[in-house]
Amino acid sequence: MIKILSVIIYLLVFSSTLFSQSDGDDRNDLYPFRVDSISISGNDITEEFIIIRELTFELGDTINYETANYNRERIYSLGIFNQVLLEPQINNEINILNIIIEESWYIYPIPILSVKEGDWNKISFGMNLVLKNFRGRNETLSAVTAFGYDPSFSLSYFNPNSIANEHIFFFTRLGYSDVSNKSLLAEQIAGEQFEQKVIGWELEIGRRFYLFHKFALRFGFNYIESPFYFEELNASNERIDRVYSISAGYQYDTRDLAQFPKSGFYTNVSYILKGMGINDINYNVARVDLRAYNRLIEKLHFKMRFTSRFTLGNKIPLYDNSIIGLEDKIRGFFNNKIEGNHSYLTSAELYYPIIEELKINLEFIPIIPKQLLSYRVALYAQIFADAGATQNTAASIGLNNFKSGYGVGLTVLILPYYVARIEYAINELRKPEIILDIGTSF
Repeated sequence: MIKILSVIIYLLVFSSTLFSQSDGDDRNDLYPFRVDSISISGNDITEEFIIIRELTFELGDTINYETANYNRERIYSLGIFNQVLLEPQINNEINILNIIIEESWYIYPIPILSVKEGDWNKISFGMNLVLKNFRGRNETLSAVTAFGYDPSFSLSYFNPNSIANEHIFFFTRLGYSDVSNKSLLAEQIAGEQFEQKVIGWELEIGRRFYLFHKFALRFGFNYIESPFYFEELNASNERIDRVYSISAGYQYDTRDLAQFPKSGFYTNVSYILKGMGINDINYNVARVDLRAYNRLIEKLHFKMRFTSRFTLGNKIPLYDNSIIGLEDKIRGFFNNKIEGNHSYLTSAELYYPIIEELKINLEFIPIIPKQLLSYRVALYAQIFADAGATQNTAASIGLNNFKSGYGVGLTVLILPYYVARIEYAINELRKPEIILDIGTSF
């Protein structure tokens, strides 16, 4: 894997001498620019309102180059375009802002091959069949089948614009999985590793307000079957938990490029009621996720994050404990699990482009659809520091409870499809580790 990533990085650096880098618009001399009219081209499938609703300006507003580039990135964040350009034009004294997009391939199988929990003995493989933007409204229909470690099957549907003028969004998912126990405490009590059968359904309905704000209600049901019963493991008084849930969530998101932000803020707060007394199950889960992204000097950027998860109630099942080392990780302790009722994680990172933006077009390759042969590519170097801790409800917490790590790395972006990282981290015990991961750190 390291050799493959090294080859990719070499090819990206080499190709930068063959392909010109682009910042999306070379017509800076026309800014500031009063927008009298907006023209959209290249959208063979996508409806225009999907693009227009992402813009932070209206007709009659005057925008500068920075505002135009910010809005370009917001359109890119939809994840359905290979290329987005904003080009100002003056025609018969009318200021026209041309939005030129190149649509990506919308129907494709994505092979799944992942190493769960950083353990090469826990490999999951399968296929994710994705149908994106199939009515031109940025909807996503997905079917996932995975084998190996934690085999699963799921169907999901997301519509970000169920009622376009009302900005109502809708999501639903149905899934089945055989999940290996993730709680170290449960494994110690049981005396062995075990699996739980989980069948789940969820439905989310929400609304976007004033462009950057979202509020959503989510309803769900989980059937969780354990091979045996003990009090700490289960939420009910049986080995099978039937858990109903209702949650409310708020999101504030001003990030430019969601796949790899360089400016903006992200806030996500949610509160989940689990069981609500039905089947003798009654506990709650709260979560806060705060992120900030900003430019420091020239092309040097800084980002930071604080996230925390709390479980509240008299009887919390161990399978719903807060565990650092699953979704949230400390680089330096990347493959370690830290478990408790509550978790706290903070991260900071400096990152700088080696290749800021490179348009690669491989349309000369036969047979493969041209929408799969055009990419926006970038390569960034980063230095980072992470720290995190967990806490049980009855225990206190201090700085000495936090584990920490720091290091350096490279991030490769091949948008709109792929982001990968290779990082070298050292923890507080001076033990090094190499991290290969998919997606951005945050």
